[in-house]
Amino acid sequence: MRAIIAVPATLGLVYRAYSHNSLTPFGIFVAALTATVHAIHPWNLPFVLLVIFFLAGTRATAVKKEVKASLTLHAQGSSGGEGPRTHVQVLANSLMASVLSLLHTYQLSQRRDAILSGQKAEGSYCYNWGGDLLIVGIIANYAAVCADTFSSELGILSRTEPRLITSLTLRKVPRGTNGGVTVWGLVAGFLGSMIIVTTSLVFLPMCGDHTSGRIGGGEPWSMQQKLIFAWGMTIWGTFGSLLDSFLGGWLQRSVRDVRTGKIVEGEGGVRVLTSSDARSTSAAKTAAGANAVEDTSAVNYSATAEDRYDPNNKHRKSGFGNNKPTRVVETGWDLLDNNDVNFLMAFTMSIGGMAVASWYWGVPLASILQP
Repeated sequence: MRAIIAVPATLGLVYRAYSHNSLTPFGIFVAALTATVHAIHPWNLPFVLLVIFFLAGTRATAVKKEVKASLTLHAQGSSGGEGPRTHVQVLANSLMASVLSLLHTYQLSQRRDAILSGQKAEGSYCYNWGGDLLIVGIIANYAAVCADTFSSELGILSRTEPRLITSLTLRKVPRGTNGGVTVWGLVAGFLGSMIIVTTSLVFLPMCGDHTSGRIGGGEPWSMQQKLIFAWGMTIWGTFGSLLDSFLGGWLQRSVRDVRTGKIVEGEGGVRVLTSSDARSTSAAKTAAGANAVEDTSAVNYSATAEDRYDPNNKHRKSGFGNNKPTRVVETGWDLLDNNDVNFLMAFTMSIGGMAVASWYWGVPLASILQP
């Protein structure tokens, strides 16, 4: 991508993230570095997809932000809602695309050098039907993460209660529960995926009549091929939001506040401790005589809970033994946090998208490492 376009665009994104408090300071640095990696690619596509995902994602987050904040709780006890995204969240959504973009940049560089030196090149410099699988992986990454973002940010506003996708009975769960899905959430995910794929069709340098028969060129795409590519990638991206729901429902713990019935959200997508976790941690620290500072989202909250059960607490109420934990597990195993789930989903959808395209086009998957 030309520097005269990439540099001002990157600075514009940095300013927007700073002025709208969309990212933390280090998150802004990592986002700018990610944009630079995408801009190294000779095509505009990777950089544009990153920009569209960022703008569309932050816009979806801003939709009825106050309403969404009232539907969940923050780990520190305040209203929920999405705060500034951290560098970990940036990498969870874009790291896979960055790696694939760098690999394809190298692939195009080797191909261009071969063409200029008069050697035979296996692929074309434009994007042919049945072309480079790495591009499919990049598009699949952003289609999936954008679908997931739209599904999460807009699906929570559905008038119907979400159903737990990992439950055999599809039982109802509180809004914001990992693995909870609604019809509106699926529609929103489809819309997010479509935005990315539509952008791809506009900026993907497809081979056309002007490239046919030329060195480094390829055969033009037919309208049927464009439709197959567009619908296939859009549906695949929508599957990404479903995969994220399955992974979140199984591998990520959702914690519910029993007093309000709302789901507790961790800062920056990190784990949320339950009351039992907090008591265990506090007891272990007391036994060890530790003085380390802990995460306030769990400790400051749990210290009060621990005091209620302390027989040496002279201020406890007479019925203190009847007090129950105020944070309990709603669903899921505590194996991954939200950022882990997002990266695993993006990785799976990128690799899976390339594998499906490899099968459908009859292109060896090993071609991703060849010029």
